[in-house]
Amino acid sequence: MHSSVITFPGSNCDRDMDVALKKFGFKNKMVWHNDVELPKSDLVVLPGGFSYGDYLRCGSMASKSKIMKSILNFAQGGGKVMGICNGFQILVESGLLPGVLLRNKYLEFICKNIFVKANNKDNSYFKDDKKDVYEFHIAHNEGNYFCSNDQIKEINDNNQIALFYSDENGNVNEQCNPNGSLQNIAGVFSKQKNVLGMMPHPERMIDPALSGEDGSIFFENLINNLK
Repeated sequence: MHSSVITFPGSNCDRDMDVALKKFGFKNKMVWHNDVELPKSDLVVLPGGFSYGDYLRCGSMASKSKIMKSILNFAQGGGKVMGICNGFQILVESGLLPGVLLRNKYLEFICKNIFVKANNKDNSYFKDDKKDVYEFHIAHNEGNYFCSNDQIKEINDNNQIALFYSDENGNVNEQCNPNGSLQNIAGVFSKQKNVLGMMPHPERMIDPALSGEDGSIFFENLINNLK
C-alpha cells in the first residue's frame, strides 16, 4: 500500500504520521504543498500542525495550495483522504467535508488524552476494527465542530459522523466534550465515506512505552482494509 503525507509550511505532525504509516506497512512519501501532482497513492494524509501559522482561518491558506487540486481530484474519484487536526481544518476549508471548526468553547488551547467512540464502521477506516472506544490525543485551539441545522440533519441522515467524544466506556455526553463540538462530534466523513477528518491524533498513540496502542490498532486495521 502506498501513502502520501502532505507537508505545508507550519505542519508539525507530518513526520509523526510518516513514522506511523511506515511502522504498519505503508510505503510512504512526503509531498511538498507546492508540488502539483500526487505520487501513486492508496491513501493521502493531511497532517496536524499550524499550516501558514494559522493566519486568517485555520487551514484556509493551505486549502489553496497547489497540491490541493490533485487531492480534490483524487478524493472526487473515490481516493482515500484523511485529515488529522489541522488536516481536518484544511478539508472543511477546501469543501471536501461539511461544516467548520471554531475556537474551543473556553477559548483555550487543549492538549490532553481523550476518548472517542466510533459511530460508523461501514467504511475502510474502521471496518472490522476490534475496538469501539479509542484513547487518542488532542492538541488544538480550533476543534469546536459546527455546522448549520440543515447540514447536521444531512450528516446524520447519511451517517457521516465518524467519531464522538466520549468517556472510556463509550458514553457520549457533555461532560466528555472537550471543546464544545456540536453533538460531541470528533470526526466526520464525506458522503462517500472515502474522506475522513478528525481532530484526535492516532499517530501519537502507536507505542505503549511512550503513549498507548490504540493508534496502532487503528493503523493496522486501516492498512488491512485497503489491501
